[in-house]
Amino acid sequence: MSKYYYLIAGLPNIALDDSKLTYTIANFRNEIEPMMSRCDKKLLDLFFLKFDNKNLIDHLKYPEKEPDERGNISIEEFDELQKALKEEEKPPKNKLIPPYFAEFFAIYLASEKKDNQPEISWEDLLSALYYAYAMRSKNKFVAAWFELNLNINNMLTAITCRKHNMDKSKYIIGHNEIAEAIRSSNARDFGLGDLVDYLPELQRIAEEPDLMMREKKVDLMKWKWLEDNTFFKPFDYESVFAYLLQLEMIERWVTLDKATGEHTFRELVKTMMKGSEHALEEFKRNNEK
Repeated sequence: MSKYYYLIAGLPNIALDDSKLTYTIANFRNEIEPMMSRCDKKLLDLFFLKFDNKNLIDHLKYPEKEPDERGNISIEEFDELQKALKEEEKPPKNKLIPPYFAEFFAIYLASEKKDNQPEISWEDLLSALYYAYAMRSKNKFVAAWFELNLNINNMLTAITCRKHNMDKSKYIIGHNEIAEAIRSSNARDFGLGDLVDYLPELQRIAEEPDLMMREKKVDLMKWKWLEDNTFFKPFDYESVFAYLLQLEMIERWVTLDKATGEHTFRELVKTMMKGSEHALEEFKRNNEK
């Protein structure tokens, strides 16, 4: 991995409670990409694939919707891949498209033929494939970050499902050790007491009645993880990646509408309690992190 002494030394200090954006994540990417080694740039692209995931799901559901410009893959490239797989042809070579997109389309097209839906939403299926792909990164810090987010999301989802007597199996994604433990255990700690040292903190956060404060506490927990895991790598790529992740948190909070967020969450719970299998997907679509 390359060292980024001048880049990191020149970055302004940031904090989660900043009320103004130093950069948007798109601006930051444009500024630092020319300084990145080819290997490190691929890790940067890995982060931005989340916007390609969103664009793909939106395109399948709302073909007229304009894509998020932070994605790398065009709608035409999505369509070319889908068409090739549908006609059982060799997918076009495209370095921007990771292999999990072809895997997703294969499942999607097979479901169309059989006229059935997967056990989880299409959005959750794509997210699960994305997490699995990112967690195989050769960079241990990047892989650990994605697994942390998968675990936190799954644990909070499981706690919410238990609180409202919902079937957690419809909403837990991925197949790592934590996800499988959550699916199989009805214990208060989902059998994770010896595996997840931050579970007690996460359980306390889940009891926070103020929904926005709960979200802020989760981000503070992630922020601390980033700081702890880059402390001894102040000029390495990991610190650049962490800065990008922290910028994303600030950007989300600066632009977040509290009233809309709370209303959406309460509607989510109300709908889920009525048995809608698409409610969590709707909440995620409206509250992208």
